[in-house]
Amino acid sequence: MGAAFFWGALSGGAVLLGAIISMIIHIPRKILGFIMAFGVGVLIGAATFELLQESLDKSELQNTLIGFIAGSFVFTAIEGILSRHGGKHRKRSNAHELKQDDAKDSNDSGGGLGIFIGTVMDAIPESIMLGTTLIGGKGVSMLLLLAIFISNIPEGLSSTSGMLKSGQSKGKVVGLFVAVTVVAGLSALFGYIFLDHADPAVISIISSFAAGGIITMIGATMMPEAYEDGGALVGLFTAAGVITSIILDHL
Repeated sequence: MGAAFFWGALSGGAVLLGAIISMIIHIPRKILGFIMAFGVGVLIGAATFELLQESLDKSELQNTLIGFIAGSFVFTAIEGILSRHGGKHRKRSNAHELKQDDAKDSNDSGGGLGIFIGTVMDAIPESIMLGTTLIGGKGVSMLLLLAIFISNIPEGLSSTSGMLKSGQSKGKVVGLFVAVTVVAGLSALFGYIFLDHADPAVISIISSFAAGGIITMIGATMMPEAYEDGGALVGLFTAAGVITSIILDHL
């Protein structure tokens, strides 16, 4: 159980690492876009080769389709709610400027809470599935672990920059992302404990549900941020991320 919490906290802690890096050094937005795009590619690969393949191996195609579609719709609904409460631009380094043009995000403290809630909602399905990879005494899935870790670093970089510009203190930002790290660890622990003896069909649906949520999150938040900051070259970095995920999957 301790291993599940550790790996979950490690993957979620990449957001905190990104936050700390953002406070120490200034990273140009173009570089942030390239990093984000690479993380997108690795996440796409992990969702496809790890989560969806796991879902198909565990049960029938219909369960995979049900879980994936449900995950996509649920994340879209959550994203809509968060957008009205300050979390719309949580992955964007220029969140403060964007919020000035968005009357619904006029409250800075609400925006900080929205960023926190949005980041937690991104982390939970990823971490739950990371915990399930330890079931049966197997080692953690390095592909999924690295995919989550790599994608979380630019999220921490971008959202921290936006939160600081909107008036949040460094202490509050660090505290919020420490909480995200703990939630990620607990989510992985939950996945390990409560899905240990679950029916394969249940695991299949949950795996594809997580994949649907991750892919939808990528399209709604990460890809727009990457392209806005990095321009056309982000396509190459995204492709590099996918290739990297393939290599990791075959190691």
